[in-house]
Amino acid sequence: MKNYYLLAVACLSFTFAQAQNNLKQSIENGKEIYNDFCITCHMAKGEGVKDTYPPLAKSDYLMNNRKAGIRAIKFGISGEIIVNGKTYNNTMATIGLSDDEIADVMNYITNTWGNKNDKIFTKTEVENTQNVN
Repeated sequence: MKNYYLLAVACLSFTFAQAQNNLKQSIENGKEIYNDFCITCHMAKGEGVKDTYPPLAKSDYLMNNRKAGIRAIKFGISGEIIVNGKTYNNTMATIGLSDDEIADVMNYITNTWGNKNDKIFTKTEVENTQNVN
């Protein structure tokens, strides 16, 4: 029984370490994608553009609306949203990222600029996210 317990602990430790490595790599990939596609509107530090593009840094909307964040990148978004108590009414066109790239960007932006996300975004989660419009 003791050996079984040790084996189970070793497997869980390995799985956790692997997930952390995957998250680290995903964040690195997401940073590159962000700098190629998102930085123009949301700026280098995720602060957005006052009264035009919402901030991603310390964003209550981003952190409390997991699926909405995916949908915004995957399908685009238009109309009013409230971020950190401020209303934004603009359009974000879809930028044609793959599901892997969307997961990577979400991992980057939800773990940067004061955001902290413990649940990794995956390609499968992005694939399964449907447009509600």
